[in-house]
Amino acid sequence: MGFTQADREDQEDQADRMDRVDQAEQAEQAEQADPAGAGIADLTGIIDSTRHGGRTLALTFDDGPNPADTPQLLKVLRRHRVKAVFCLWGEHVKEHPELVRAIVAGGHTLGNHTLRHEDLSSWSPERIRADLEMTNAEIHRAAPGTRIPYFRAPYGRWGRSPEVAYSLGMRPLGWRLAIGDWEPPGADELIRRIEEGITPGSVVLLHDGGGDRSQTVAAVDRVVPELRFRGWRFDRPARHA
Repeated sequence: MGFTQADREDQEDQADRMDRVDQAEQAEQAEQADPAGAGIADLTGIIDSTRHGGRTLALTFDDGPNPADTPQLLKVLRRHRVKAVFCLWGEHVKEHPELVRAIVAGGHTLGNHTLRHEDLSSWSPERIRADLEMTNAEIHRAAPGTRIPYFRAPYGRWGRSPEVAYSLGMRPLGWRLAIGDWEPPGADELIRRIEEGITPGSVVLLHDGGGDRSQTVAAVDRVVPELRFRGWRFDRPARHA
């Protein structure tokens, strides 16, 4: 299904306006405490929805940075004017700090995805805290002063990690749609899973690391303009569940 250059430009202008609103919101959130009356259970609940709701979705990428595919993905996102969340694997951050800086320079949001991508479900809070602090330290060595507003548990096995993440200033970030790009099944199949699986306000789980993610990059490049043409907008995840 095709669309005109004018349609594309209209959709991209709308995306730019949303980005400016999001940047203003982020600046305000950085300066203010959590809203009065928000309970701890609300703040540590796992987020799986977008900030603005409606026909919006948020793209999130796990397991990077990856020198083979992260730079290509950043080019695709820049070309389509989409901002995403990158949940970073600490050891990969240590190996490729320049890619963390490139992600930040692109205006994207960072998430902590643990140091070695281990299952946290049976870990004590003390052990979880040590891991998350080491991961944040690696990220800050790569990109000093960068905010890390989200945490995502490997494999979605949370255990006690939501409350620990909150105590470190991060919100637990889940997802509504995981398209299984770790298989990988081919770009056409990934596009089909996105188009058929998204619901309004979805946080979508994809990967830019942990293996060959070239099919994910190709799928994102093709599906973003198609979804925009169908009236979908690209948003950021909510700050509270």
